[in-house]
Amino acid sequence: MTLALIVALVGVAGCAKREEGTRTLQFWTIGREGEAVEKLLPAFEREHPGLHVEVQQLPLTAAHQKLLTAYAGNSSPDITQLGNTWIPEMVALDALEPLDARVAASSVIKRDDYFPAIWSTNVVDGALYGVPWYVDTRLLFYRKDLLAKAGYDHPPRDWQEWKAMMAKLAQPQGKAYGVLLPTNEFEQLLSLALQQDDPLLRDGGRYGNFRSPGFKKALAFYVSLFKDQQAPMMTNVGIGNPWAAFGQGFYAFYLSGPWNIGEFRKRLPPEQQADWGTTPLPGPNGPGASNAGGSSLVIYRSSKHKDDAWALIEYLSRPDIQARFYEILGDMPPRRSSWEAPALKNDDKATAFREQLERVRPTPPVAEWERIVTEMQLVAAQAAHGDLTIDQAAAEIDRRADRLLEKRRWMLDHGHKGSP
Repeated sequence: MTLALIVALVGVAGCAKREEGTRTLQFWTIGREGEAVEKLLPAFEREHPGLHVEVQQLPLTAAHQKLLTAYAGNSSPDITQLGNTWIPEMVALDALEPLDARVAASSVIKRDDYFPAIWSTNVVDGALYGVPWYVDTRLLFYRKDLLAKAGYDHPPRDWQEWKAMMAKLAQPQGKAYGVLLPTNEFEQLLSLALQQDDPLLRDGGRYGNFRSPGFKKALAFYVSLFKDQQAPMMTNVGIGNPWAAFGQGFYAFYLSGPWNIGEFRKRLPPEQQADWGTTPLPGPNGPGASNAGGSSLVIYRSSKHKDDAWALIEYLSRPDIQARFYEILGDMPPRRSSWEAPALKNDDKATAFREQLERVRPTPPVAEWERIVTEMQLVAAQAAHGDLTIDQAAAEIDRRADRLLEKRRWMLDHGHKGSP
């Protein structure tokens, strides 16, 4: 018998052995989470003999298309990580398994333990389709030392105070700025808009509501930061290295997310580590809301291993496992009880995120949202450049949103959930 034939027979035997004794659960992750979660799975598999979890990591830039292609080709995984804003799209396709009954029967997942707005991002038309896995929101990173030199012993508490601080810090004009707001990122304006009472869409998500007084107030504040030279007119490509620029005092405030705690700790020198902090986002009249982002875990309707997939969701939802996940990767947990872990509770940079998560708001649960918010930012950048007035920009965003929502309106009017 040749060596090649022996190797082939051993391979076949190995495959046969796995098929006879092991159930395989297909789990797709997006970006860095795949590497981190693989470190947690050996313990899960020991708790569930005969069950093997096969992880496939999707690059962030291709994940959305890969998930849609898999659904169209009837090759979806059993369980996947899904960005909260993608859930309505998958629900519209009828791709996801409802989870209300499983949550109601669970001794692990306690709905009241989750930040309410984060939980609500998984609810579409009154039904639950995902369980939050980790959270993401935006707040202010700020230079405590620069504020102290300007005469402040505390971070900003509302828009008026924030503007006053930035006016002092943006000196000399054109060489130093109050805040970095990359003009090709929508998250900053979105956070300001979510602080308003007016919803961003109206009539059940059929039309844009960007001509509302609330959105125009947020847009006017945003544009004023560029007009008054308190924010540099540049994209994130133009800024190059935002961490070095922050350390050099090119700007004093940075509206960003939790991953930058690790980045600033890694990239700023030891002598500057006491010079910066984090603080909840100021609102028009006091502490303000921010976006309810992050990823959730969902089960596909087509899965043949739904009970096993649910067991994995319960395992990854345990507070001790979420605390371990934070230690490995830095992704913040969606459960209040998970924040009792020392790595989070005793971290002064994480405390502000814990506070902000009590004041976050979900974005409209429509499949078209990511395209709408991209168009919103394109028009807002024109307003920041002075090419459009606030009223003109708001009307243009509404026109673009209404065009994107045209198919959704037709489907809703004909008794469907929404547009895929």
